[in-house]
Amino acid sequence: MFGLTIPDLPHLNALLNATATVLILAGLIAIQKKQERVHVVFMILSLLVSAAFLTSYLIYHAEVGHKESSLEGLSKILYLVLLLSHILLAAVIVPLILWTVQNAIRGRREAHRRWARRTVPIWLYVSVTGVLIYFINY
Repeated sequence: MFGLTIPDLPHLNALLNATATVLILAGLIAIQKKQERVHVVFMILSLLVSAAFLTSYLIYHAEVGHKESSLEGLSKILYLVLLLSHILLAAVIVPLILWTVQNAIRGRREAHRRWARRTVPIWLYVSVTGVLIYFINY
């Protein structure tokens, strides 16, 4: 995969998550400024980056499996709470994104807005916590 090895993938994943965060925020700012075409471009890019992340993440974990944290005590408990919330919301976000995008593609603007208000904060949380988890582990 572009000269990357399996041990490189967590670093790539963090970069992709951070990039997705920036793109989502840029898309959000664009739509707040009524720049719909710019919004669409940023959101398509965020989808592509997130899809690349998911692909890389699944390849890494298929090869390596679970990575155990070296934390102990309260730090480990806090980390596990963060990790659990990240994992649960990561499972929820994929169908939410797909539903929100489907509404946009079908021209259901009000439904798209309503679902985006729920989807975007969760997507941002998952992207940001993904980067935090990376820094904790690596």
